[in-house]
Amino acid sequence: MENTIEKQQATTNSEEQLRSSLNFTNSPIDKLAVLIIEVLGSMTFLISCMVMLTGWICWNVKLIPGLKPFDPFPFPTLEMAVSIFAIILSISVLINQNRQGRIEKIRQQVEFEINVRAEHEITRLLELVHEIHQKMGLSTVSDQELESMKQRTDLEEIKRTVDQLQSDAAADHAE
Repeated sequence: MENTIEKQQATTNSEEQLRSSLNFTNSPIDKLAVLIIEVLGSMTFLISCMVMLTGWICWNVKLIPGLKPFDPFPFPTLEMAVSIFAIILSISVLINQNRQGRIEKIRQQVEFEINVRAEHEITRLLELVHEIHQKMGLSTVSDQELESMKQRTDLEEIKRTVDQLQSDAAADHAE
């Protein structure tokens, strides 16, 4: 009974952690970042920039009659504006990459938790089938593979292995 309560509490805690991880985009800053990324990454924005740049150049090379040039060739004001915009765009790309990295990390965590839960369920099913097999009086041949599959997954061993692989990869990358 106590074991069942512990499992329910562990499941509830992991579900709460999962929910809070999935809601990381609900902060005002993240919503603003998503909005900026959506605007800067749209075809409408690209076309708007092309039209604006074409208009700016046409205005300042006197292709539009009646308008006095305000940024004559070689367009220093346009150059400065485009440079500032390039900085903003680069930062937006970095923000998006960081956000995508967080989303991917959450996906990996969710996938891992699902796999662990499935592993526990499959192990339990194997145990139940084996018990039914024994209760029915069917002959059982010692099956080492079955006994190995009925063993619980050691999450700490998996974590140690992953950490070791990551540190080895980091060491290889540093060389």
